[in-house]
Amino acid sequence: MTVPSLMQNHQRKTYVTQLHKVYNELQQAALQYMTEKNAINMKEAGFTNQDAANKFIEDHFKIVNNCGTTQVPCFAETSDYKKLSGVTIGTWGGCASTRAHYSLASGASIGICYRLIGSDLISEIFVDVNGQKGPNIVGRDLFNFLLYNNGVIDDLDSSAPPLSEEVRDNLFSSVCESSTPTQWHGCLGKILNDNWEMTY
Repeated sequence: MTVPSLMQNHQRKTYVTQLHKVYNELQQAALQYMTEKNAINMKEAGFTNQDAANKFIEDHFKIVNNCGTTQVPCFAETSDYKKLSGVTIGTWGGCASTRAHYSLASGASIGICYRLIGSDLISEIFVDVNGQKGPNIVGRDLFNFLLYNNGVIDDLDSSAPPLSEEVRDNLFSSVCESSTPTQWHGCLGKILNDNWEMTY
């Protein structure tokens, strides 16, 4: 292999390692949140509004900067982020006015909003595994997580997770790899399907 491709592979492994760490921490936090309240799901535990979503992050992560509903400086500007296709992302999700943004001690940034979609999806979470640092590309260092009522983190779908490999692959090809600037989920599911490898 050439030196550039070796460096690229190493960088991708680094992103995935950082992503896996945040994913595991969020998954453990959801389980702990339900256990603390002796609840069978997130809603029963009290995850029913934006204040609860904020408290969920603040109680379970080491926060070094709380940016509130302001994206910067916890994340880069929206115009600094691109998709895999090279197009600049056009929006910062469907609940930009209410999302809370945090910088974590690990160097990652998390944006969370309470967002009901169907009966199972309760929250949208944006994760930049290395904060404002580049490359600021969706599917490399920026990912869209979805938190469901059963406490599982997965990609976007109307049914309760875990999602099928087929659904995740379809989301990857139709959204993550697409040039649609206003949608940028679908990348996490591909990594979950490929056993925490960034194969694209």
